[in-house]
Amino acid sequence: MNTASAPARADYRVFYPITTRWMDNDLYGHVNNVTYYAYFDTAVNQYLVEEGGLDIHNGPVVGFVVRSSCSYLRPVAFPERIEAGVRVEHLGNSSVQYGVGIFREGDPAVCAHGEFVHVFVDRAANRSVPIPDTIRAALERLRTD
Repeated sequence: MNTASAPARADYRVFYPITTRWMDNDLYGHVNNVTYYAYFDTAVNQYLVEEGGLDIHNGPVVGFVVRSSCSYLRPVAFPERIEAGVRVEHLGNSSVQYGVGIFREGDPAVCAHGEFVHVFVDRAANRSVPIPDTIRAALERLRTD
């Protein structure tokens, strides 16, 4: 993905602040690529818990990550303050594809953009199930497709 085709801040529906940590930096002095996936996971699950009522500890349904990817456009480094923008790019019966953008605090240019897919699964049976109504309603508010 080149910067000309990169998503803009306005393409995301909700934002979460993230404080980079010293340990996020790698030997090259910027946030290590694998750390972005933790940012994605944190932002998406924060939304699901706060807006969709997901009970990550005891709920009967959980979201399993089945696919993720990331395009890195601009480096980020500790101690920068960043924000993760979240949107829903596709909403299926039992799965959802999110788009997550990482931005420097207040900056309109995306530093990294990723795709992140959850399949909702019955915790006890370990089988996919339809997305629960409360979570689906929350996801509908983030749709861009």
